[in-house]
Amino acid sequence: MSDFSADFELDGEPEREFHPGIAKRMAHKTVASGALIRDPAGRVLFVVPNYKPYLDIPGGIVEPGEPPSAACAREVAEEVGLELRIGPLLLVDWTPGRGPWSDQVQFVFDGGVLAPGAAIRPAGDELTGYRWATLEEARPDLRASLYRRLTLASKAVLLGYPLHAEFGHLLSQS
Repeated sequence: MSDFSADFELDGEPEREFHPGIAKRMAHKTVASGALIRDPAGRVLFVVPNYKPYLDIPGGIVEPGEPPSAACAREVAEEVGLELRIGPLLLVDWTPGRGPWSDQVQFVFDGGVLAPGAAIRPAGDELTGYRWATLEEARPDLRASLYRRLTLASKAVLLGYPLHAEFGHLLSQS
């Protein structure tokens, strides 16, 4: 993780609350970060979680004080055993809260193209395996919002700049 101590020093003393307690009453969003990892044939690396009934990409929840890009690298290493240099941001997507989950801000980073024969080691405590597939091949096993999100992330790879979405629907382009 990055050391921001010099930046904190430049910013000066932390802001004090004008009305004590207001910060704790404000809404908090979950932040998640994942990697779009491809093979030379253009297929996407999907993980098979043991805690939900659909495919996902390697990634997970950003810890407090952790930058999204660092969380992405950490989660990829933890979930599939790959120590990747995480590439540029492809997409920022907001998803509404549903069921037990709060709304989320989701970052998708470019995980690059994995060399053939790379050792993928799924974490047994949270994954039952992994799968290489095109988005269309994986579509029946994806949530519709994730399919939309990954379609936009794939588009961002081709465009060369990040996109902004809400629930997988494109909002703006640079």
